[in-house]
Amino acid sequence: MAEVIQQQIGVLNLVSLIWFLLCWISYSLFAKRMAKRVASLSSVLHVHRINWMRRLLQREVRVGDAALLANLERNVTFFASSCVLILAGLLTALTAIDKLQEILAGMTITDPDSLLALEMKMAALIFVFIYAFFTFTWSMRQFGFASVLVGAAPLADDDTVTANEKRSFAIYGAKIIDQASHSYNYGLRSFYFALALLTWFVSPWLFMVSAAAVVGVLYEREFLSNSLQALKKVENVGEKLFQDDKELYRRSLVKPVKDKILKDKDDSKP
Repeated sequence: MAEVIQQQIGVLNLVSLIWFLLCWISYSLFAKRMAKRVASLSSVLHVHRINWMRRLLQREVRVGDAALLANLERNVTFFASSCVLILAGLLTALTAIDKLQEILAGMTITDPDSLLALEMKMAALIFVFIYAFFTFTWSMRQFGFASVLVGAAPLADDDTVTANEKRSFAIYGAKIIDQASHSYNYGLRSFYFALALLTWFVSPWLFMVSAAAVVGVLYEREFLSNSLQALKKVENVGEKLFQDDKELYRRSLVKPVKDKILKDKDDSKP
């Protein structure tokens, strides 16, 4: 068995595949843990989503909020549909793997591979896009849940809803959108790593370098990007990170209440 693997697939191909999986899984765990300690796109957007849900409760017309959610869901739908088309192409290519071997053998930049090695590479690509499809479709469903919550949101002048219930709506409504966005993000990462996987058909060494490069790109965009710095400065959100959600909601109400008190005082003056 070991001889067959060494001859047909090659030790370097197996090592590069293990390195690829290590990069993907390790970065996913690392990013999830680091987002709880330092500012990242997910942690900053979580605060903005709580503010969004709180302000939604203060609006009588929620057409704009529904349109925003629909736009987010359309983006996810596009990628989910793309996964289906890509999978169809990959499965078609898998049925003609011998012709693909001839094409790659005629290219000077690619390393020669056996049919078994090519089938393993195609199977890896198919697995990545199947995973991406499931994450995107789950994200679509969760954005649908968020749309239901927007429709069920209590009106600003509804006296039958307590302050605690409104607070719970803002916090957990934001969490639903958070979860939908996390699934969307996992799907996008799949596309990034699939691009790295394409270089495996050229060379296992290039494949390993590409996987590491994807990790670097993802880290820069999620933790060091200019967009993140701008998002932190909006309403000084960077100073409110890692607080309890209930405390975030309470602090977000302080200024509007003060402004209302001052306005009422001004209106009462003769």
